[in-house]
Amino acid sequence: MKFVLVDRILELNPGKTIVATKVLRAGEELFRDHFPGFPVVPGVLLTEMMAQAAGKCLDAEQNPRGKAMLGKILSATFKRWVVPDEPVVIFARIESNRSDYATAKCHVEVGGKMASSAELFFVFVPKEQFAPGYVDDVLESYLSGNAAQHE
Repeated sequence: MKFVLVDRILELNPGKTIVATKVLRAGEELFRDHFPGFPVVPGVLLTEMMAQAAGKCLDAEQNPRGKAMLGKILSATFKRWVVPDEPVVIFARIESNRSDYATAKCHVEVGGKMASSAELFFVFVPKEQFAPGYVDDVLESYLSGNAAQHE
């Protein structure tokens, strides 16, 4: 399983809000063990989806402070099971956005109904600590496509 838990960005207001999607396919190995006979998306992966989406929202600002990284899960709630092949829509709203940290309120919906929510705390890692030439393909795909629409 690739640990990229955002397939596509649908809407983005850098540093403020993001709407994204993800589908975990039934063939993913994790569903053999979580849970046998009753496969569901683990809550930790739903939380990671929200963190990755909110991180992309912060990174889209292209701020020199660094790349947003999840520092703390302030709260997480799970309201319904998410099963393989269900399209998940991820929403994140940045609540505070400072030079050394940020917070976000997020939720995941399936079929228009809330499945999970979280409040997340982010720190920033200097870009020079990442591999040279590192690029977030999902974010870059959205930004380049969005730029092409406005030319």
